[in-house]
Amino acid sequence: MTGRGGRPTLEEVAARAGVGRGTVSRVVNGSPRVSPQARAAVLKAIDELGYVPNRAARQLVTRRTDTVALVVAESDQRLFHEPYFAGIIRGISNGLGDTGLQLLLALARSPAEYDRLEDYLTAQHVDGVLLTSLHAEDPLPAKLEAGGVPTVLGGRPPGLHPVSYVDVDNRSGAREAVAHLVAQGRRRIATIAGPQDMGVGIDRLAGYRDALAAAGLPERVEYGDFGEASGVAAAERLLAAEPGLDAVFAADDPMALGALRALHRHGRGVPDDVAVIGFDDSAAAPLADPPLTTVHQSPEEMGVEMARLLVSRIRGETLPDPVVILRPHLVLRESA
Repeated sequence: MTGRGGRPTLEEVAARAGVGRGTVSRVVNGSPRVSPQARAAVLKAIDELGYVPNRAARQLVTRRTDTVALVVAESDQRLFHEPYFAGIIRGISNGLGDTGLQLLLALARSPAEYDRLEDYLTAQHVDGVLLTSLHAEDPLPAKLEAGGVPTVLGGRPPGLHPVSYVDVDNRSGAREAVAHLVAQGRRRIATIAGPQDMGVGIDRLAGYRDALAAAGLPERVEYGDFGEASGVAAAERLLAAEPGLDAVFAADDPMALGALRALHRHGRGVPDDVAVIGFDDSAAAPLADPPLTTVHQSPEEMGVEMARLLVSRIRGETLPDPVVILRPHLVLRESA
């Protein structure tokens, strides 16, 4: 017998599974406080009866929306054209796959959009928030945490002390790349650094400087915005200032690809005249001319870990380590 309107009820699921109503409720709400045997019995009963939870009533009781937001503080062009973001989103989607949580993508392209987004996220419209590509002194993570919204960051912005974040050891990856250039006998090694209001930009520049200081070599630094066009412009400035340049370490693959374009335009052979190394190991790296030596990181793994940490925080689980640092490694190809 089913409830009014022909829809099976929570009590009927409990009776079919041979458990209490509270156990069914915990299974439906994703609580970890259920034995594997009881969970299996409840799920079997749900499947047999075709039970569908009353989502509105459940939200009133649990104060859960079953939705998490991914906030990207970048332009549409960067989000949809740079492979890093596609990897992050794919990883987060995979990490949320069997949790019952839906992913909401939110772009913050202007201060006004950011203010509206802050109001939305702190008004209990989502169960948790993932943030990536943040810049220095962004107030949103602290405001979300203060409002009781579990938050996990992708990358660590300078000047902030987030409760939980996932990052790559960018400094060691950059250091390894530049040490490789030094070992090859390169002595006029420049870098195209990323924005210095982002932790990733600061750390990769620091790794470059570590390797040059250890070798007793001078610095040659230009800056870009992680986009390919900025890599072209920065390489042009470097060549104008130092015609004898013999190596370039770019803080990401798009800027490295831009450097390759500038070098080709000036008739400089790669790697014979100038070696080039990027950072990302993006899908474009092995297709470059010549194939690009680069530091491998996995945005997808980063996204999976971000989702894992956020789900644990939403469920109130104790995290043995709320910070995850992933280890990059150098991938050698023809450009260096």
